[in-house]
Amino acid sequence: MEIDQSAVFTINYVTNHRFKCLFNKHTTMKILTKGTYYGQKKLELDSKGIILSEYDYDLPSTDWHYHENPYFMYVLQGNVYDINKKRKTACVPGSFLLHNWNETHFNTKESTHARGFHIEFERKWFEQKKLDLDLWEGSGLIQDPRMHNLLGKLYFEFKCQDHYSEVSIDLLLLQLCEQTQYTQDVSNKPMPSWIPRLLDLLNNDDEDITLQSLSQKLGVHPGHISRAVPKYLKTTLGDYVRQQKVKKALSYMVDPYFSLTEISYLCGFSDQSHFTRTFKIYFHKTPKDFRRQLLSC
Repeated sequence: MEIDQSAVFTINYVTNHRFKCLFNKHTTMKILTKGTYYGQKKLELDSKGIILSEYDYDLPSTDWHYHENPYFMYVLQGNVYDINKKRKTACVPGSFLLHNWNETHFNTKESTHARGFHIEFERKWFEQKKLDLDLWEGSGLIQDPRMHNLLGKLYFEFKCQDHYSEVSIDLLLLQLCEQTQYTQDVSNKPMPSWIPRLLDLLNNDDEDITLQSLSQKLGVHPGHISRAVPKYLKTTLGDYVRQQKVKKALSYMVDPYFSLTEISYLCGFSDQSHFTRTFKIYFHKTPKDFRRQLLSC
């Protein structure tokens, strides 16, 4: 269901001081129930305790609010800010966020058009799947490219539903939750002090990543890095970097403005052929077929 726009007021936060003052003055808090988001709903799938939806974000800003259920948000188009009591997060296309069920926040739109994809979980779903709801503690950006790639497959099944989409979505959601659990477990375990910096470089460095370049930036011997990556990332360095490039490509794939050749170079592939081979490893479709089927749904 859509929020009544007349109930929404525009907030302009210029400084952190004004941000804190306005929060303290705010006396009411909206609770968004199952399947409720700010904006115009374009498509929704409500099945067995899971609500998948796509919305156009057409408001300059929302009220302070929190959600009845935990959910993921993926920014498909445009620029938005997600603001809670602790931080203000810039969300460009391709940003993937986890929102805890009781996390108070509001959003502002910083571009003419903005659009997002949501994956919402009723708490009964966790009970049915025997999953721990505690894995949803906290909120924030998700950087792990493996989760982005699972998200890309989920979005494809959501948009292009056929006889096999229901079972595919169920399996992909379990994999997404398992990866979330693994990420939480790893973050809570003792690890070398340079691992967070390594993850930051892998997730955010636009330059060509090599073992030698990582060694120089971290001040850590290449042998230590090569042994640590499989232990803490549960994959090889090469696989993680390839998935990182595919993760970046996904945010461009839903925008027909970009050609596949442009996407190839924007995401660090040597050419379109290299992009096609790598994309097919993880999605079992060529980028051309993936985009054609997605945009025709």
